[in-house]
This record gives sequence, C-alpha cells and structure tokens, in this order.
Amino acid sequence: MVETPALVSFSDASLGYQDAVILQQVSLQIHAGDLIAMAGPNGSGKTTLFRTLLGFLPVLGGSLTRRCQLGEFGYVPQSAALDASFPISVRELVEMGSYGRLKPHERLPRHEKARVREVLRQVGLEALAERLFFSLSGGQKQRILIARALMVQPKILVLDEPLAGVDVESREAITELLLKINRDEHRAIFFSSHDLRMVRAVTKRVLRIDRGRACWEEGATSDQPW
Repeated sequence: MVETPALVSFSDASLGYQDAVILQQVSLQIHAGDLIAMAGPNGSGKTTLFRTLLGFLPVLGGSLTRRCQLGEFGYVPQSAALDASFPISVRELVEMGSYGRLKPHERLPRHEKARVREVLRQVGLEALAERLFFSLSGGQKQRILIARALMVQPKILVLDEPLAGVDVESREAITELLLKINRDEHRAIFFSSHDLRMVRAVTKRVLRIDRGRACWEEGATSDQPW
C-alpha cells in the first residue's frame, strides 16, 4: 500500500526568532487521521512550534513542507488568551470561524449560519448559543473554541493546551470529543500539554519537548511528570 503524503512535514528544522533559536532538530510528519500530542514544560517551545506550523514564524533552518493551505488549519488557543473584557456571544464567536472565507463587508450566508448550529450541536452546546462567552465555565469555553475551529472543516486541528485549567469532568468530555472528531471525521489532531502522564493516556504518539530538542516518546514506560 502506498502511504499518503504527509499534510505537514518538518525535517531537521530549527525554530524560533531571528535573535534566538528555541528548538533544534525538529522532525515531524502529520498525516490525515493522525492523533499527536506534544508534551513539555511551560516555556519549552511548544507554542513556538505551533506558531511556525501555522505560518506566523519562519523556519530558521532545515525545512517545513505543507501540503495543505494555511486556511485548512483549525487553531484552538487557550481561552485565557482571549480578552475577557470583550462582550461577545457564543454564536458570534463561532461565526468568526467563517470570516476568513467572506469578502469584505459580506454578511454571513445561510449555509454558514447552518454550519454554526451544526458545530455547536457537535460539541454539545447548542443551547448556549446566545450566552456571553465569558460567562461560561472553562470546559465550556474550550468546547466553544473547538466549535469555532471546526467551522473551516480543517484538515488539521491544532490545540494549545486544550485540557489546561478545566475540571476532571470537563477534561474527560473534551478528550472524548477530540477522539470522536479524530475517529469519525478522520481529521488530524495535534495538541499540546505540559502533563506527560495525561497525554500518554490519550495517545502513544507523543513528541517530547525539552532543553531545546524534540524527540519522539518510545512508549509509555516513564512516570516522569513535567
């Protein structure tokens, strides 16, 4: 069987900023249907890798090949990164996931409004469409941000610490949601966490980030927490 080309491929890549290399020798391929976790302590370079993957930072050395458009990535930031003072409803926030496909001043077409309802049903929060986003719990916020990212029907869903700052029940609900999206829709999912034990419980494909290097986990044998 011929293997499908990777959607994304880093080869011996150096990542960071003009005045500072943060990560070196990064080699990573993401194929359709992959479920990959990136684990490492806070400040280790996980966000730098994400920013490079999404086109916000250039590769400093080595190579990065994308076989999908940047608009085919769905990005889920940490909800804490959003401005809590901005009053916006759940529906309005999810609608923002369509804005990149609209012309200037174009109103949201009917099929996009239907898509909003569809993704809210998918994450189990359609009843909260008119609630203010910042009145929700941490777990609800995270599921709404996943819904927004799903608006573009992404080939790769990229999530920055999706299980951080939520209670156990919400963590289980979010994990089950991501596994269902990965299994039923064959979407690649690439997520980060500082909790190595947790990511091992979700997938054995773990990219460990530490001391400026990225290496693949050789199986769930270590009990070392971050």
